[in-house]
Amino acid sequence: MPTEFEPVFVRLRSILQKHTGTLSVKHDTAATFCLEGGVHPTHKTAFPIAWVAIGKAYVSYHFMPVYANPKLLDGVSPKLKARMQGKSCFNFKSCDEELFKELEQLTVKGFVAFKNAPFMGEAKPQKA
Repeated sequence: MPTEFEPVFVRLRSILQKHTGTLSVKHDTAATFCLEGGVHPTHKTAFPIAWVAIGKAYVSYHFMPVYANPKLLDGVSPKLKARMQGKSCFNFKSCDEELFKELEQLTVKGFVAFKNAPFMGEAKPQKA
């Protein structure tokens, strides 16, 4: 695990940690922090909503609300959009407080939108 990414990971994890009251922490390690919730339509269990992970070349911030509702990206700066890989992942190699503040605002907006989605009801235990 590249140690130069630790400050980036810590800062991105702090964005997600503010939402642990409404979602469950699935992973909390030195390289991964994951929040889950909702009800998977097939498996009827909670699923990952947002997570941050240290990779070989960067730190990834995965945020499923923007995948489920791409309109959340309307108004996002070109600089933050340039950090996107795929439909819901933002990659960072260094700390950029301006982008982190914008990502934090997007995260709040996304969790508010996700909160009212039909699949965000309580997960039911699977039958054996």
